[in-house]
Amino acid sequence: METAQRVSTTLSDNFVFQRSLLAYYEACHHIVPGMVLEIGTGTGYGVDVIASSCREFITVDKKEPRQLSSRENVSFRKMTVPPLSFTDSSFDSVVSFQVIEHIRDDVKMVDEVYRVLRPGGRFVLTTPNANSSLTRNPWHVREYSAETLKLLLKSRFDNVSIFGVTGNEKVMAYYEKNRKAVERFRRFDPMDLEHRLPSWMLRVPYDIMNRINRRRLLQNNTALTSSIKMSDYRVEEYHEGTLYFDLMAVAVK
Repeated sequence: METAQRVSTTLSDNFVFQRSLLAYYEACHHIVPGMVLEIGTGTGYGVDVIASSCREFITVDKKEPRQLSSRENVSFRKMTVPPLSFTDSSFDSVVSFQVIEHIRDDVKMVDEVYRVLRPGGRFVLTTPNANSSLTRNPWHVREYSAETLKLLLKSRFDNVSIFGVTGNEKVMAYYEKNRKAVERFRRFDPMDLEHRLPSWMLRVPYDIMNRINRRRLLQNNTALTSSIKMSDYRVEEYHEGTLYFDLMAVAVK
């Protein structure tokens, strides 16, 4: 992974964490059990979810997680991808959540996933939906729409399905408060430096402002922020015109 962000489990990030956790549970409905590879361990918060549904689970990241599952069928490999340091047709499934937007050579990553999958194997991934982003995230090399994500995967996979992650009224109420807060912050950027400066210059300011914003949202909306659960989100077949926070794709070799 060429740039890096970690999903936080702190209460101020609950809005993001709950839907990130949902991705692991939803992936269990799509993977082929057996040998499963995860690209992007992060903090390791979702490893147990998928590991309980497969024979062996290998998770890789450029940084070692502080804590990893104690399950006997789980192992960690330190590596920067792409490439993937595995032989052809090694895995029944590959999963990767909120990672591909950090990969500069995304075509190479898709090629590598295809290579290490066995025939009939599945690639399940999530990524932020570019159409619902409120700000430029300087940690992302790029963001995808449903169309561009499908085109990328179709470069190697013939069978690709795209889903969207949306939420109920509670989730939408938080999103609207966040949207208004972001607009208030934008008043301090009349020259639109957010979109004009190189990404490396924006990362520290972005992280600081993002942290301030989420802490304020928690302070002013404690009950709403803390009440959001994984069950307040849902994954459905992608429909144009619906607000989706994340995209989920399932590609079959």
